[in-house]
Amino acid sequence: MHVFRRALREELTQTALAVFVALLAILMTVVLVRLLGQAAGGRMPPKAVFALLGYAALAQVPVVVTLAVFLSVLMVLSRAWRDSEMVVWASAGVPLSAFVWPLLRFALPFVVLCAAASLWLSPWANYRSALKLAALQAQEDATQLAPGVFRESRSAQQVFFVEQGAVESGQLGRVFLASTKEGETDIVVAESGRAWRDEHGNRHAELERGRRYEGQPGSAALRVTEFERFTLWLARARPAKASSKLKTIPTAQLLARRDSWDMGELSSRIGAPLSCLLLAMLAIPLSWVNPRSGRGSNFVLAILVYLVYSNVMGIMQNWVGRDAISFWLAVILPHAVAFAAAALLLYRRQVLTPFWWRARKAQGAQK
Repeated sequence: MHVFRRALREELTQTALAVFVALLAILMTVVLVRLLGQAAGGRMPPKAVFALLGYAALAQVPVVVTLAVFLSVLMVLSRAWRDSEMVVWASAGVPLSAFVWPLLRFALPFVVLCAAASLWLSPWANYRSALKLAALQAQEDATQLAPGVFRESRSAQQVFFVEQGAVESGQLGRVFLASTKEGETDIVVAESGRAWRDEHGNRHAELERGRRYEGQPGSAALRVTEFERFTLWLARARPAKASSKLKTIPTAQLLARRDSWDMGELSSRIGAPLSCLLLAMLAIPLSWVNPRSGRGSNFVLAILVYLVYSNVMGIMQNWVGRDAISFWLAVILPHAVAFAAAALLLYRRQVLTPFWWRARKAQGAQK
């Protein structure tokens, strides 16, 4: 039995580390592509791509750890079934249920890591990412309003020029703004002004003592307006999703506020380490594979189980936020169902496997 546990632990550890590194590399690539797409579409400053890459990867550590544990157990035990190693252990008096305790001991450090990442690391990474993005957006605003430089908006419909001014304070001097809309040109010239963001993140510019010229290019019909103060809307803030804001809130604040959406987010954070542990148990019966079938036949079912499990947790989180179900029901129900399914499948596989092996042995003897 000692040899059995040591061999299983060593192979699981090596496989888990390899799977974790591979999943982390895939995650970094996917996050990088997504951030590059957002930067290319003008939804974030280009400088923010590599600055946010590390934070985005840290925020996904619970998912990577859970998948690493699930896939490593699945891969190791599936190989043992294909190579008839499980039959050797069974003939030595090691039933399938004997794998549960060694696998739980193997998964426990990963479950602790997943809990720490879900409850503390991921909210911290999301919060730091939001702060970094806000700081980079402020730097981009300062660059766009830098004195002596013509700046074009992302939509290519506005050209902004400031002759002089203190960028840090938002004060502007001798401002020129040209914009085009529906075939008409709008030119504003002012002696001074001020730029700022409101509480919703929308960018404005307040110009003082200037003139506004409106009309079509080449037309004699030109409207000239003098003003003492004129407020411009430069850019509208992109509304952040409520779920994105919740992910930046520390777990202690979620417990203190106890809002419905806060409790929904908390149920998701608590569920991450529980799902990591239960998926390791589910991988034991799901790893069974007929040596005569394809190598990846059981992986399709296992991935489907993971997707259903994770989506059910997301649905429960949404229902808690909408006050459709209670917090404790969302924490207990999906994991209780997963535990019952793992126990039932494990019992069924332990009972049926000896009959399957005896039938296969009898067929071999007849040949």
